[in-house]
Amino acid sequence: MSMVREIVFDTETTGLDWSGADRVIELGAVELINHVPSGRTFQTYINPDQPVSAKTTEITGIKDEDLVDKPRFSDPLVVDAFLEFIGDANLVAHNATFDRNFLNMELVKCGRDPILEIRWVDTLMIARKKHPGSPASLDALCKRYDINSDARTFHGALLDSQLLAEVYLELLGGRARAFDFESTTIVTKSHQSAARQRPAPLTAIMSGDELAAHSEFVEQLGEGAIWRLYN
Repeated sequence: MSMVREIVFDTETTGLDWSGADRVIELGAVELINHVPSGRTFQTYINPDQPVSAKTTEITGIKDEDLVDKPRFSDPLVVDAFLEFIGDANLVAHNATFDRNFLNMELVKCGRDPILEIRWVDTLMIARKKHPGSPASLDALCKRYDINSDARTFHGALLDSQLLAEVYLELLGGRARAFDFESTTIVTKSHQSAARQRPAPLTAIMSGDELAAHSEFVEQLGEGAIWRLYN
C-alpha cells in the first residue's frame, strides 16, 4: 500500500484582510500518514510588525506583547522550517481559501513560490457536501462527531489543526478507515449494542412422533452422521 502524506494546517492572523495590512501571527500543522496522525506537529508564533486586532485577541488570546520577541515570517526558523515540514504534501484546511491566501501572501513577500490551489483540501467544502444545510464550523463538526474540544477555550493554530485532523478522518468515512495491515489492528467506532441472548431456549415445534421418526432416520445413517455431532 502506497503512503499518503497530508498536512492538516491552520493559521491565526492579525485580521481578515490578507490583501491589505493583515499578517500571519501563528502557524500550526499536523502530519497525517494514510489519514492517521503520525505524531509529528509544527507550531510557531510570528511577529507581524503590526498590532493584533481586538477581535483576534478576543478569539485567540494572543496579544501584541506576546509576539514582540517572536521571529518574523521571513526568518528561516519560520519559513524554511515550515516548508521543510510540509514538503510536497497536500494541505488540509477548514475554509482553505482563507489560509491559502494568507500563507501564499507571506510566501510571496519572502520571495518564495506560492502553494498551488491543487494541493489544498478544503474540509469546509467536504462537510457542506456531506451534511447539506447543517452547521459546518469546526466547533459544530466536533459536536456532530463527538470529538472532545473542551480544551478549545481560545482558537489556536495547532489545537485547531489537531481537532481538524479528527474531523477530517470522520468526513472521509470514520475511524474504521484507520486500519494497520502490519499489526492487523483496527480502530473503529460503533454504536451498535451487543445482541441480547434469550433467557431460555425456544420450545421445539416438532411433535413427539416427528422427533422419534427423526431419531430412527439418524440411526440408519451410521456413526458418521453430522446430526450426531450436534444432537
